[in-house]
Amino acid sequence: MGLTASESDDALMARALVLAAAAGDDGDIPVGAVVTDAAGTIIGEGRNLREEHHDPTAHAEVVAMRQAAASIGSWNLEGCTLVVTLEPCLMCAGALLQARVSRLVFGAWDGKAGAAGSVYDVVRDRRLPVRAEVVGGVREAEGAALLRAFFGERR
Repeated sequence: MGLTASESDDALMARALVLAAAAGDDGDIPVGAVVTDAAGTIIGEGRNLREEHHDPTAHAEVVAMRQAAASIGSWNLEGCTLVVTLEPCLMCAGALLQARVSRLVFGAWDGKAGAAGSVYDVVRDRRLPVRAEVVGGVREAEGAALLRAFFGERR
C-alpha cells in the first residue's frame, strides 16, 4: 500500500526542511526544496546558495529545478512536483512555470514576497498559458520556525 499524497508531501517536506537547516547553518536564508518525478522519486534537491555562490538566482527552488532538469536531461519538468519550505517568490514562481512544473507544495506562507497565493498568485494566474496545482501550509510551523530563528539571530 502506497503513501497518500499528503503523507508523501509530508515526507518530502521533511527532506526539504533538512536542506533548509543546512542553508541556515551556512549563513544563507534557510529554504530547502526537492523536485520529484511523476512517480514521486526525488530527481533534484536544492537549498539557498545565494551567499555561497554569490548568485542572486541561487534560490532553493531554482537550484532544485536545475538539478532535476539535469537529472532527466530536459528543461521540461511537466508531471513533476516542487516541494519547498517557503512560498516561492516571483522569480521562482516564474521559473517553475517556465519549467512546466505541474504541482507546487510549500510550507510557510510568505506575506512579504510570496507568489503562490499570499501577495501574488502567479502560479495559478488564468491569464498565463501554464498553471500549477498548489498545496500550501505543509509543515508550515517548522519552516516558519527556521526562518524566525535565522532572522532572530541577525537582529
